[in-house]
Amino acid sequence: MIINRSRLWDDILLILTMAVLAGCGLIYEYLLSHYAGRVLGIMESTIYAMIGLMIVAMGLGAFAARKIQCAFNGFVWLELTIAFLGSSSILIIGGLIALTQTFPEILGSMFNLPPDAYPRGGLFKQLSFIAFNSPYFFGFILGFFIGMEIPLIARIREEIHQKHLKNNLGTIYGADYIGAGIGAAIWVIFLLSIDISKASALTAALNLSAGIIFILYYWQKLTWRKTLIAAHGVLLVLILAIYQYGNSWLSQMSNLLYLDKVVYSDKTRFQQLTFTQRNMGPNDGNIINFYLNGRLQFSSSDEFIYHSYLVSPVLAGSARHDNILIIGGGDGLALRDVLQWQPKKVTLVDLDTELIELFKHPHDKLPLSLANAIEDLNAASLRDKRVDIISADAFIAIDKLLQSGQTFDAIIVDLPDPSHPDLNKLYSVNFYARLKQLLAGDGLIGIQSASPYHAKNAFIAIGKTVQAAGYSTVQQYHDNVPSFGEWGWTIASKMGASPLSRLNSLPELPVSHHWLTLPMVTNAFEFSRDFYLDSDSVPINYLGSHAIYQLHQQAWQDQQGLNNAHLQ
Repeated sequence: MIINRSRLWDDILLILTMAVLAGCGLIYEYLLSHYAGRVLGIMESTIYAMIGLMIVAMGLGAFAARKIQCAFNGFVWLELTIAFLGSSSILIIGGLIALTQTFPEILGSMFNLPPDAYPRGGLFKQLSFIAFNSPYFFGFILGFFIGMEIPLIARIREEIHQKHLKNNLGTIYGADYIGAGIGAAIWVIFLLSIDISKASALTAALNLSAGIIFILYYWQKLTWRKTLIAAHGVLLVLILAIYQYGNSWLSQMSNLLYLDKVVYSDKTRFQQLTFTQRNMGPNDGNIINFYLNGRLQFSSSDEFIYHSYLVSPVLAGSARHDNILIIGGGDGLALRDVLQWQPKKVTLVDLDTELIELFKHPHDKLPLSLANAIEDLNAASLRDKRVDIISADAFIAIDKLLQSGQTFDAIIVDLPDPSHPDLNKLYSVNFYARLKQLLAGDGLIGIQSASPYHAKNAFIAIGKTVQAAGYSTVQQYHDNVPSFGEWGWTIASKMGASPLSRLNSLPELPVSHHWLTLPMVTNAFEFSRDFYLDSDSVPINYLGSHAIYQLHQQAWQDQQGLNNAHLQ
């Protein structure tokens, strides 16, 4: 009975350990995939590639585990290795990227070279490529070691029972699957909302704890015990340091990727927020740039160009301006321009509550000078009493607006580019068709539509998708926004005269703008002779097709290169 009871406790320890380690392994996959997606700027394909790579590596690791002579010692060293890689990989990746991006500037400064002569090609380009793709290397190595866990625990169980166990692998795999499911739940509920360095440190701490408990329980079966204890102690200190300071270190390394000084950086549940500042001298003040996940969203130097083209043509061509709907635009800049038209009510729908609050009450979180600049920029529009803010996924929120029987005199869609599959649905026939039901018969809808130069097919696809949603007339226009380059918008009428006809009938813009004029707007509808020549081959984006997302991703990879798409 005593022997059976001892083996029972052994089994409980090993099965629980396997479940915990399986959860950790899945979290490591998510952590590296999530960070790699930010670095490479292609979240969906990066996640799939990383998980697939780690699964293959786990299989290779399972084969390699046969070469380990002592399963007990091998398991302890294995958990020590996994804990080290799991806690430090992201910091190492961040350091490699920062180093390869800043080294050309350091050399250029040393030799007084002009910026356009900095050494960025040849060897430096290859090193940059390696650094940006290093998440895959660490994912492979980490997956390789994680793959050794199941075979080693299975061997340990059989050594303890001193026989071949008929259902050994079934028991271990059962614990593995359940543990992985629990790990996925922990990731979604808790770890996704905290700093990525803290998440990696907490996960590594579980691996380290498993190793320490194993050492204490199987002390007599181990060799080099003092060395193992010392190594675990050193790694514990490192993990604590990463938990406490890792996010600061990672932020400092990430900040090196921006050309301007980073003055504020934070993470919401959905995205990474970064503000940079460029000092233009005592007379010209500062330029503020705002990034989401490393992608420029606006620059204070020229955002008025983008927003004036987004808002003014739509409202000028609509019969009334009493009740306006804005989809996206959580920074309040499009809303600022809409409020100049003196609407009675504006409904703004944006997913990220934390982002909205940041721009609504900038003095609550931002440094004083930056908060003052943001409040001047958006004119405190989000605090206007006429504004009703709905913090929700627009794809779902518009159903509630339809159920309530609301209609809007004009609709403005100010969403980020379709650079992620989750955004693709907001560029679909389904979405535009439901917005059409919300639009008054004599109103117009305006949609930011990416770059007709860098992402020509994606731009055309947006127009064709709006047309397929049943709008009477769909037209597109474009102009240069210095921070972005050539940029485009789509405008459509539900019925009646076309948007351009309505604008041509006006003597001037009903609400004057400090920069934009009516002739500028009407001229913006002109494209080069053959711009739409091959438009028949451009697909329409139906819900689930991911057509616009794929077109957008391919275009920016071809135009800018995969590794530089997220840089300023």
